[in-house]
Amino acid sequence: MTTLFVNACMRGHDSRTLTLCREYLARKQDVVEVDLAALALKPFDADMVADRVEKQTAGAWDDPIFVLSRQFAEADDIVIGAPYWDLSFPASLKVYLEHVSVCDSTFHFTEDARCEGLCKAATLTYLTTSGGFVGDANFGYDYLCGIARMFGIPETRFVAAEGLDIVGIDVEGQMDKARAQMAKLG
Repeated sequence: MTTLFVNACMRGHDSRTLTLCREYLARKQDVVEVDLAALALKPFDADMVADRVEKQTAGAWDDPIFVLSRQFAEADDIVIGAPYWDLSFPASLKVYLEHVSVCDSTFHFTEDARCEGLCKAATLTYLTTSGGFVGDANFGYDYLCGIARMFGIPETRFVAAEGLDIVGIDVEGQMDKARAQMAKLG
């Protein structure tokens, strides 16, 4: 079973989110990592969209423009690690999702115009850390739940270590709460 780890932990080894991700993924066998900081993907512009549509129409699915989408669609399990930034996640994750969201790869439209997902993954697990408390402003997770529905991924899960930048808070205690949540996920 292949687990795709989408690493949007932009601070690299200094990232507390990445620390949690590495601990969670240590229990998995076949992990493929996509490091978004290293990829430095460009957001789609008009020319890129036109090029991708041309290749879709031609059925040129072996073109490098579809590599990330195929990889995402074929994974058995998706784990996304991203810090809680500006009420959601780093922009690099949104750009990655633009590259992954390809009609006839991760989703398609049925004859009656319904969007139907094509991804194999049974779960999408979102791991994050935040300086404050997320509360009801969890727009990044809300967005990923929508993407999972669109792509046909039936289960989404969320784990956060929160309040890590609050003066006087027990940071390790907060990380341990997240670790306990991760342990329940199996």
